Amino acid sequence: MNDLENSLPTQLFAQDNARIGPALGLTILWHPDPQRIGDQYAVPASEGRLALSRSAPLFVRPGHEGRALAHRAIARAPAHIVHLPDDAVEIVPPDSAMPLEINGAVASEKIRLDRADIARGVVLGLGGKVLLCLHWMNVAPKDNPVPGFLGVSSGAIATRELIHQVAATDLAVLLLGETGTGKDVAARAIHAGSSRSGQPLVAVNMATLNEALAPADLFGALKGAYTGSQVKREGLFAEADGGTLFLDELGDTPASVQPMLLRVLETGRYRPLGASRDLMSSARLIAATDQDLDAKGFNQPLLRRMEAFVIRVPTLRERREDIGMLLLHALQECGISAAELASLPASLVSAICHYDWPGNVRQLANVARRTLIALRAGQHPTLGQFVNVGRTSRPNTSAGAPAARADAPPASPRRKLAQVTSDDLLKALESHGWQISGAAQALGISRPSLYKLIEAHPAIRPAAMIPVDEISTALREFRGDLTLCASYLKTPSEALRRHMRVLGLEPGF
Repeated sequence: MNDLENSLPTQLFAQDNARIGPALGLTILWHPDPQRIGDQYAVPASEGRLALSRSAPLFVRPGHEGRALAHRAIARAPAHIVHLPDDAVEIVPPDSAMPLEINGAVASEKIRLDRADIARGVVLGLGGKVLLCLHWMNVAPKDNPVPGFLGVSSGAIATRELIHQVAATDLAVLLLGETGTGKDVAARAIHAGSSRSGQPLVAVNMATLNEALAPADLFGALKGAYTGSQVKREGLFAEADGGTLFLDELGDTPASVQPMLLRVLETGRYRPLGASRDLMSSARLIAATDQDLDAKGFNQPLLRRMEAFVIRVPTLRERREDIGMLLLHALQECGISAAELASLPASLVSAICHYDWPGNVRQLANVARRTLIALRAGQHPTLGQFVNVGRTSRPNTSAGAPAARADAPPASPRRKLAQVTSDDLLKALESHGWQISGAAQALGISRPSLYKLIEAHPAIRPAAMIPVDEISTALREFRGDLTLCASYLKTPSEALRRHMRVLGLEPGF
C-alpha cells in the first residue's frame, strides 16, 4: 500500500461527511500554483505526529489525487507538528535555512499551541511563498457544492449540508450570522435548490421599510387606501406567490408589521390595505438577521415560527482555512490575470490570512477588488490601505507561545452623530461595500442614525435621484457588480438594488 492509500485524508474523503473529530488538519491557504489553494491533509489521530516538508505529506481534495507542496522555497528537511494528548500542539522548526513563520513571526525554536489557538486557525508560512492553516477538522471533507458558498472548512461543509437539507422542504428558514457572512447567498441557494426554483425569489431589506407604508409594501393596497395611493398596488407577498420571499434584516421589521407577518405564517392569509377580504399566499419565507432577536423584544410567536429551521452562518474568523480560497475567487471574479496574480505581494496575502475580518466575506471581497485596482495602477498595496489593521489583526507569535487574541473582534464604541465626520462616513461605507448594516456597526451608531448622516452628506445621492443612463453606464462598466456600482455612484447598495429592480435593470438577486 502506498503513502497516498495510507493517508487519512484519502479515507476521510470517502466517508460522506462523517464526523471525525476533532482531527488536526492542514489546509493550503496560498500557493504559487493557484490550483493547490484549498487542498487539505488531516493528521491521523493514531500517529499524532507529522513531518512537514517539500515532499510530504500529500494534500488532497475530493475527487483528486494527493500531491506534496513541491515548491523549491520549502525545505526538504521537515518541520514537525506534534499533536499532544491534551490537544495541545508543538511545532518544531526544520533543521534548515528556510524561515518558518507561525502567525506572522519567524520561529527559531519549538513552540507550543493550545487547543484554543488551533481553533482560531494558526497560519504557517513556509519559505515566504506558501501559507498553510493549522486547524481542527470536525467533519470529513466533502464535495457538496452550493453556488457562491465556497470553503473547505468544517463550518462551510456543515452549512452547505444544512442548505441542501432544507432546500428540499417548504419550511420557513431563519439565517443567523454577522453582517457579510453570506446569509443572502444561503437564501439564494435554498431557493435555487427547492421545487420553487422556477418561481420568483423576491428580496426586501426590512430595515429600509417605512413603518407607515410597510403594510402596503408587503401586502399591497387598493387605489385610495391611503393618502397618495393613486393606483392599485401589488405587495411583495403577491409578487413572491408560488416562490420565495426573503426578509433580510428581520430584526428591523417595524413592530406594527410583525403580527401581520405572523398571521401569514400561521394561515397563509393576508389582507391588502383597503381590501374587504383576505388573499392567500403560498410564498415560502426565508429571513436573515445579525441581531439577537430574543434580547431586543422581537415578537416571540413570530420568531418561533421563523425558527422552523435555523442555519447559523459561521463568521470568516471561525473558518480561517477558507480565506485563501475566498480571496482567490474574489480576485478571479474581478478578472485578475495570471501575471497579476503572480505579482500579488506575499506580505499582503499573509496579512489578509491573519486578519480577523469583522465584515466577513463581503469585506474580504471588497478588499480583493481594491487590491486589484491598486495593482493595475502600479501600486504596491498593503492591507493597511484598506482596513483598520490594528483593531482586528492577530498579534505576532513570540518564541515559546502565541500571543492570545479574542475569539471575536471588539465592537466599535458607541459614538454621537456629531463625532462622525464626512470622511468617516464615506470610509465606513466604502469598507463595507456600501452596506448600511456593516457601516453602522463600524461607526458605532444605529442604522437610523446612519441614514440621517447619509441624507445630510453632500456627496451621497439617493438612488432614486440618479439618472437611469448613469446607472446603466455603471452596470456596463462594472459588469453588473452591485458593490462597485454603488461605490461609483455613491449610494447605498440596498437602495440601488431596489431602484434597479423598479427600473428593470437589476443584474440578478
